Amino acid sequence: MIEIFGYIGALLIGLSLGLIGGGGSILTVPVLAYLFGFSPVMATAYSLFVVGSTSLAGSYSFYRRGLVSLKTAIVFGIPSMAMVYATRAYIVPAIPDSIMTLGEFEVTKGILIMVLFAALMVFASFSMIRGKKAPAVDKEAEPTKQKFNYPGIIVEGVVVGFLTGLVGAGGGFLIIPALVIFSKLDMKMAVGTSLLIIAAKSLFGFLGDVANYDIEWTFLLIFTGISIVGIFIGSALSTKIHGDKLKKGFGYFVLVMGIYIMVKEIFF
Repeated sequence: MIEIFGYIGALLIGLSLGLIGGGGSILTVPVLAYLFGFSPVMATAYSLFVVGSTSLAGSYSFYRRGLVSLKTAIVFGIPSMAMVYATRAYIVPAIPDSIMTLGEFEVTKGILIMVLFAALMVFASFSMIRGKKAPAVDKEAEPTKQKFNYPGIIVEGVVVGFLTGLVGAGGGFLIIPALVIFSKLDMKMAVGTSLLIIAAKSLFGFLGDVANYDIEWTFLLIFTGISIVGIFIGSALSTKIHGDKLKKGFGYFVLVMGIYIMVKEIFF
C-alpha cells in the first residue's frame, strides 16, 4: 500500500516540475528513501536518474520555443558534470559508513546524507516562499551580446555539481539565479537552460553510480516514466494555473518536510 503512495509521489514530482519549473526533484530522495525503503546512498543515486530524465523531457518543450541557450548550457554544464561524476564515483563511496560517535549517537553516512539533504530542502524552501519576481525587461531596448562571467560560472558549476552528487537534487533553485547573474539570461531562458543543465549533469553523475551499485532497472524506469508523464501534465496545466501561487505553498510544504527529515534522522 505504501508503494502506491510512492508512485503517486513520482507523479507529483513531475507535476511540480511542469507547473512551477522546479522543486519537484527535491522530493525524489524522500519518496525513494521513506516510501520505497531505499538506503540514502541508493535513493540519491536513483534520484539522479529520475531528475535527469524528467528534466530532459521538460527541457524539450523549452527548446522548441527557443528558450534554451545551448552555449550557456555547455559553459556551465562542463564543470558541473565533471564535479557531479567525481562526487558519485569517488567521494560518496569514500565516505565511511560510520563517521563519528557523539555520546550514544552514531553519525552514519546515511544520516549525514539525509541531514545535508534536509538542510538543502530548507534552503530551497526559502527561495520558493520569497517568490521574487524577475525584473521587468524593456522590450524596446536594443538586444545586447551575451557576456559570461567565467570565474563565477565555473565556481557555481563546481558547487552545484558537488551538491547534486552528494544529495541527488537537481539544484535548479541555485542554477537559475546563477544563469541570470553570471550569464545575463532572462528568466524564461534561464529556466529552460537550467532544465537542460540539470538533465546533463544528473544523468552524467548517475554513470558514476552504475559501476558501484546494483541498479534495479525495472523499478527505476517505471518510476521515471510516471514522473515524465507528470511533467507533461504539469506543463499542460501551467497554461491554466498560475505557477507563482502554487510555488509559495509548495515552498512551505518543502520547509516542513526538511524539518521533519532533520528531526527524524537526528532524534529517532
